[in-house]
Amino acid sequence: MASNSLFSTVTPCQQNFFWDPSTSRRFSPPSSSLQPGKMSDVSPVVAAQQQQQQQQQQQQQQQQQQQQQEAAAAAAAAAAAAAAAAVPRLRPPHDNRTMVEIIADHPAELVRTDSPNFLCSVLPSHWRCNKTLPVAFKVVALGEVPDGTVVTVMAGNDENYSAELRNASAVMKNQVARFNDLRFVGRSGRGKSFTLTITVFTNPPQVATYHRAIKVTVDGPREPRRRDKSRFHETRLLFRGFISDPMRFVSAAHQRILKSYLRPLRLTSFI
Repeated sequence: MASNSLFSTVTPCQQNFFWDPSTSRRFSPPSSSLQPGKMSDVSPVVAAQQQQQQQQQQQQQQQQQQQQQEAAAAAAAAAAAAAAAAVPRLRPPHDNRTMVEIIADHPAELVRTDSPNFLCSVLPSHWRCNKTLPVAFKVVALGEVPDGTVVTVMAGNDENYSAELRNASAVMKNQVARFNDLRFVGRSGRGKSFTLTITVFTNPPQVATYHRAIKVTVDGPREPRRRDKSRFHETRLLFRGFISDPMRFVSAAHQRILKSYLRPLRLTSFI
C-alpha cells in the first residue's frame, strides 16, 4: 500500500521528465555510399583528379628512372677512369706510331735507348767539359707518363763511375722532359766515352740507358794538327818567295810605275 501511495503522488506532468525508450530515435552516421543519381553528378570531377594523380605519378617515375640512369652512367665512367689510371698504357699516345717513324720525323735529333719506352736527344761525340750543349737535351716518353714526373740523368764509365753533372734533373710535361742547360763537368778520360743512365720516377721507376753517349775532355774537339802544319808551311814558303823576288807578286803595270819613280834614284837594279 505504501508503494502505491508513493507512485500515486507523482503527477502526470512530472511523468513527462522520465525517459521513454519507445519514443527515442537512434543516431545513424551518414552513409559513405552515394545514391546513383548523385554519383552520376560528381564522376567527371573525380575522374579528372584521378588522371592528374596518375600523370604526376608517371612523371615522378620517369624522373626517378632518369636519375637512376644518370647515376649508373656516372658510376660506370668513374670506374672506367679508375681502371685506366690503375693500368698504365703500353701503347704510345702518338697515334700508335712506331719508334722508327718518330725518329724519322726528327732526323739527327732523337736516338733510341735500350728501353723501348724512351727516346733522347743526340749528343755530340766529343765535347769540352762544363760547356753548354749545342742543343738542349730532352727525353721523350713513348708510353704515358704523368705530367710532373721527375726525370734525372747520370753519367759514368769504367774510369769515372759517377761524373759530375749540372742541371741534371727535369720534369715531364706532355711526354717530354726538357733539361735546361745540362752540363758535363766531369771528364770521361782519354779515348773513353760516358754512358748515360736516364731514370724516370714513375711508380715503379723506369730506367733507360744511352751507351757511348759523349766523350768529355778538358780541351774538347780540336782540328787535326796536320792541317795546321800544312797551313804554316804554305805561309812560310810564300813569305820566302816574297823576300827573294818581291816584284814577283806585282803586276806589270805597277812594275812600270815603280821603275819610273825609282830610275832617278838609280835603284832600277833592284827592280
